[in-house]
Amino acid sequence: MKKYQGVASSRGIAIGPVFQFRRAELVIGTCENQDPFSEWKRLDSALETARKQLNQVYEKALNETDEAQAEIFQFHIMMTEDTDLLDRVKNSLEDRRTNVEPVYMEVCQGYADELAAMDNEYFAARSADVLDVANRVLRILMGVAESPTAGLIVPSVIVADDLTPSDTILLDKTLVLGFCTAQGSTTSHAAILARGLGLAAVGGAGSDVLAFKNGTGLIIDGGAGLVIVEPDESTVNTYRQRAEQVRTLQVEAQKYAHEPAVTLDGFRPEISSNIGDVAGAKKAVGFGAEGVGLLRTEFLYMDRPSMPTEEEQYQAYKAILQEFGTKPVVLRTLDIGGDKELSYLKMDPEMNPFLGVRALRLCFKHPDMFKAQLRAALRAGVGYNLKIMFPMVATLSEVREARKYVNICRDELKAEGIPFAENIEIGIMVEIPAAAVCADMLAREVDFFSIGTNDLSQYTMAADRGNPGVANLSDAFQPSVLRLIRDVIDASHKHGKWTGMCGELAGEPLAAPLLVGLGLDEFSMSPPMVPVIKALIRTLNAKEMKALATEALEKETVEEVRGLVRNRVPAAAAVEG
Repeated sequence: MKKYQGVASSRGIAIGPVFQFRRAELVIGTCENQDPFSEWKRLDSALETARKQLNQVYEKALNETDEAQAEIFQFHIMMTEDTDLLDRVKNSLEDRRTNVEPVYMEVCQGYADELAAMDNEYFAARSADVLDVANRVLRILMGVAESPTAGLIVPSVIVADDLTPSDTILLDKTLVLGFCTAQGSTTSHAAILARGLGLAAVGGAGSDVLAFKNGTGLIIDGGAGLVIVEPDESTVNTYRQRAEQVRTLQVEAQKYAHEPAVTLDGFRPEISSNIGDVAGAKKAVGFGAEGVGLLRTEFLYMDRPSMPTEEEQYQAYKAILQEFGTKPVVLRTLDIGGDKELSYLKMDPEMNPFLGVRALRLCFKHPDMFKAQLRAALRAGVGYNLKIMFPMVATLSEVREARKYVNICRDELKAEGIPFAENIEIGIMVEIPAAAVCADMLAREVDFFSIGTNDLSQYTMAADRGNPGVANLSDAFQPSVLRLIRDVIDASHKHGKWTGMCGELAGEPLAAPLLVGLGLDEFSMSPPMVPVIKALIRTLNAKEMKALATEALEKETVEEVRGLVRNRVPAAAAVEG
């Protein structure tokens, strides 16, 4: 038995035999003196076929996941229409007079290398997407029909160097127990799809996993990022019991999904969901979400050739609000930059885009874009419980500037005679340590806070949360991060305001006792975790959890914090997964 530590890509436990997923390498030959026009027509035909295939893949992804995750394949379709890339291919064909295959691959490889060279996790993942599309087109050009899953006849754990989004979505899910990849991270599209499919996944486990023989026994613990090869019988039984216990608890929790989460001594936090579209809204309602703690508005802006209009945004926001009726919906204004770019919006190259002109900072540089979103939100909020939240806030002056834009939009709508919500709460995401440290000042000028623990953790610990080499540092259970969370909650309560949490920590079973003890007012998480966290909170005593949280904040390591909760709150450990 041997263990390998990777990156926790998708929560869950998978136990089963190894199946090595390996694509045959495409051997691209070169034929000189080809007619450029004929070769261009061949490529044009292959691109059209690729678009048809990708539309089918997109529809499959929509059925199996949701719109936000299926959008990955809209990006792939756009890659087949990228005029800049295709112009490079056409020019090279005319200069070199060779067959199109090597030219197309060279151009795509160059583009992928440009993205990878940005030294940014997100763009590295998009680099893989470019090559995924390129290989699809090349297989069509070369008439190659691959069968990388030939021999997959029993439910197995898929092991691969890396998995493209196409690989992930096209696999027969009745035969897939989980994923283990040598490369990859929490932000790769394969990891995102695995979470959407509810399959356990571990990425970044290292090249040793590629030597595992087909049929070898394997356990992957997606929550811990752990891979165990050739586990002994005792370990297998332990993990089977854990997996079965979690399944049973999830089924039981769903029965009471629409009941409130009230502790044994009467503390009742709000349990909401993070969503990104109407499909996500419907899913959240089905799982018993009491509102939306984070409405990601980027879905309206991504994977399209132009900016969404105010009217488009108004209709989209209203459709989501209708799903929740009078329940609160927190709309986060555009959070572009860092790991997300818009093809139609000029953004200067940055050495470190995560610390650059992104989110609210970018909106200030494009006031017309910002105002269109705020006007749409204010209009959509009429008759609903909409709240507006600004991301990436570091200073008090930014809060005041953002509120100024809200007031400008209100004045404009009033002058135009257009109905708008007049009493919308305005809040900020606390994801920069500066905001957490100055929470007492900021609380005087906002109506609420929502803590984004993913970024707060990596900024506090100076550790990229997508880098497996520092994954142990970028952890929201770090005592320093927990102390910042405590300070933010205390500052908001001191000024009569409330604090929510929309980072991944809010959906962590081991974190729930601590967050209840710290007095968190609202938990927001992925929809499937809502009934689980609700059920867990109902077993807790808030007064006891306050004492537990106080003790946890005195611990020196992540391991000590987690160990304390596991020992004191068995119910949390039971649903940890």
